Amino acid sequence: MDWYRAAVSRDARFDGVFFVGVTTTGIYCRPVCTARTPARDRCVYFRNGAEAEREGFRACFRCRPELAPGNAAIDRTARLASSAARLIEEGTDDIESLARSLSVTSRHLRRVLASEVGVSPIELLQSKRAGLARQLLMETALPITDVAFASGFASVRRFNAVMRERFDRSPTELRKHRGARRDGLIVRLDHRPPLDWTAMLEFLEPRATAGVESIADDVYRRTIRIGNIA
Repeated sequence: MDWYRAAVSRDARFDGVFFVGVTTTGIYCRPVCTARTPARDRCVYFRNGAEAEREGFRACFRCRPELAPGNAAIDRTARLASSAARLIEEGTDDIESLARSLSVTSRHLRRVLASEVGVSPIELLQSKRAGLARQLLMETALPITDVAFASGFASVRRFNAVMRERFDRSPTELRKHRGARRDGLIVRLDHRPPLDWTAMLEFLEPRATAGVESIADDVYRRTIRIGNIA
């Protein structure tokens, strides 16, 4: 993997995965540190802070690598954006109440979300509602009106407008693409790339619980029990 490229891009997915030591200063940082990234030939990489300190490097005062990722001062806006997104995902739909619960003004919350996520609180809320509505349309037989209100829309008219704007299809047209219904419970687990599926299976296979888990032909299977049904 190109550690330097990840450090230059300040890719948050690698925060806590590795640390960057700068040979000319003797300081080591997190890959998301806001300090200017030095030239490639001045960087060395470590899997953890203890390894960097054993080699004589000191922790950066700006990104605080000795703290768990997310707890340093430079993470403050990211933490606020993450908390706001989580509360919206859990169902908070009043922006003023959301801001008060996070001890900030609604203006500051809008500014932080625009900076960290690239959208306003209203747009984030609409995205959450539209995503849930699409899932209900594609995976359930709920009447379309029920889908609209279950997703948090105040009116069917607004629901129709948002769904057409987001997906370029009406709710009825979206439902036509769900395919034939099948018996059983279907659960979809999305992920954010990168995901090393092969490495994950190699880790799980020797730890599989006999009679519960199985791994074969690049497929992971697990039996679960719901009530008296397994």
